[in-house]
Parts: sequence; structure tokens; C-alpha cells
Amino acid sequence: MSLATQITTALSLWIETVVRTASAWLARAQDARRIAVSEDEADIFTFRFASKARSKDGDLPSCRIKLVEGGLDGPLPPEWAAAIRGASVELTLQSSRFVFRPLELPAKAAEFLDGIIRSQIDRLTPWNAADVVFRWTPPQGAADDHIALTVVATARTAATSLARIFLDLGAAGVEISPASSSERVVVYDQRVGGIAKSGRLRIALVAVLATTGVLAILSAGLGGFITDSYDSELQQTQRRIAERRAIARGNQNGSGGSPFDLLARRKQTVPSAVLVMEELSAILPDHTYTTEMRIEGDKLQITGLTQDAPSLIQILEQSRQFVAAGFFAPTTRAATEQRERFHIEMKIKLQSGSGT
Repeated sequence: MSLATQITTALSLWIETVVRTASAWLARAQDARRIAVSEDEADIFTFRFASKARSKDGDLPSCRIKLVEGGLDGPLPPEWAAAIRGASVELTLQSSRFVFRPLELPAKAAEFLDGIIRSQIDRLTPWNAADVVFRWTPPQGAADDHIALTVVATARTAATSLARIFLDLGAAGVEISPASSSERVVVYDQRVGGIAKSGRLRIALVAVLATTGVLAILSAGLGGFITDSYDSELQQTQRRIAERRAIARGNQNGSGGSPFDLLARRKQTVPSAVLVMEELSAILPDHTYTTEMRIEGDKLQITGLTQDAPSLIQILEQSRQFVAAGFFAPTTRAATEQRERFHIEMKIKLQSGSGT
């Protein structure tokens, strides 16, 4: 898997996690009332309030009604019809409507349960991944560094049809869970406008990431341009300082044409071959050998053998003594040689001394 694919996958997982968490938080914040609807017998349901957010709602007596194909067998009482509008319905169905499958996995698989279970859902249940809704109980520690859980699944068409009945009555959302589970496991959750809100939130997150990436690229490019500009100005300033010192020494010693003056001026204006060799020895890799070195003014040309010629350009550019490194002749490799023969030219940054 390439680095770009890994980054894309990680960002997708992060976006989905944020969207799921934000949607759940908003759903809990928007729930004015929660109505518990339990299936006591086959297709016989009892309505009651799961929380008494409003005293007048909490005083409503429970309501028992039968479901027929595609709807309720008769209208709801007016009080319950009004109470269910805008409420969140906790629909608890008999366990016969679900499939329960115990599953044991290595503990390290806890972070990837959704993908693992989805890939095996056609083996664990009578349905494929497109025709089933499922969830699992909280993982529990097991022997040999394993975790144990139970997958709870039911047919998607049955869950959506039941949820649609309550959404048509005006409910803001429907949560479906089995009655026999020791802990409430929400297998299906549908809310009015939830998909659209999640889509808008997902688009906003993608836009934020894209904007951040563009700004980071622009910042890096602008930083590199400014750094190169400062390096060029520093090099010019150091050259002027060296020239001024040479002129000052020449004025102090008369005409400045003596061998000592010429030698001092050359020391200030010409790069030191010894320092250049020391710098090359320090930064070049162990597998690189220099066979020829030539200094002309502030230009340096080196020829030699290496295992990776393109990487030398980046290494030389990172040095504080060299700049504008590049190949002045093609890189070749003879049939009898295991290394590449390179020809690199660069500029030497003149370093001003302390004033001798």
C-alpha cells in the first residue's frame, strides 16, 4: 500500500468517526422526548415514555396497538399521536426477529471490528452485507489475549419498513434493538434529515482538510522562497565584507601589492580548498568516492563514484557551505562498475572569518 493510499484511508476513517460522533451528539441534544415501544407479542406493541421530560407527557397512560402490513391497525389516541411527533422512538423487538452469533477475535482486532464483521457477515448471517443491518455487543476479554462479542443482525428491509411506520407518524428518529440482549444494542438507527446533515458535515470536513492542505503547501513554498532570498543576501553581504577587509588591509599597508597583501586578499576572497574538502568528507555518504575536485572562483566541480547519484544533490543542498548543486555532465555506469560515475557542479558560500 502506497503512502498516499494510507493517508487517504486514515483521513476517511477520521472523517467517518467525526461524522458519526457529531451526528450522535446532535441527535441526543435534539431529542425532546424519548418514547419506548416494545413488542410484547408478535406484532403487538406497547407505547410508553422512556423519560419524563415533560410532566404532562409522563402522565399519559401506556398505549397498546397492533401493527399490520405497512402500518398500525387503527389510529393512535390523539394524545399519543401528538406526543410521538418530534420524539425519538426506542423500538424494542422480539429476539425471534434477530440472528445472534457469538464471535471470538484477537484483542488487536478491536480497532477494526466494523470492517472485520462486515467482511464475514454473509458467513455469520443468512444475508449479505447489502441486505442486513447489524451491530455487536461490547467486546469482553477472553483467554489467550482474545476478545469475545455477539453479533446481532436482522434483515434491512424489515427494519426499514418498521422504522418508516413511526417516521410517517412524525417521529424525529427510530432506534431498533432486540429485547433479549443483556445490554441494549441499537442495530438500526434512522433519523429525519440525518443523512443530509451527515453529508453536509462530511463535505465541510473535506473542505477544511483541503483548505488546510493548500495553505500548508503555499506556506512551505513561500518559506522556501524567503529562505533562498535570505541565503542569497547573506552570501552577498559576506562577499562585500571580505572585499572591504581586503581593501582596508591594502590601504593600511600602502599600495597593497606586496606578496603578503596579495596572499591575505586571496585568503579573504577565494574559498579554502582544505575547508571544502573537509566539508565534502563530512557530508558525503560512505559509499561515495570523489576522484576529482576543481575549484574555479566560487564554483566547485567534483567527479566520482557513488551508489545513488541523485541523492547527492539533496545532501549537498543541505550543507551550509554549498548552494545551487546540479549535474554538469550525464551520470554514467560502465559494465564493469557497480557504482554510478557522477559529475556535479555547485557554488561555494564564502564564509567570512573573524577578522585576520
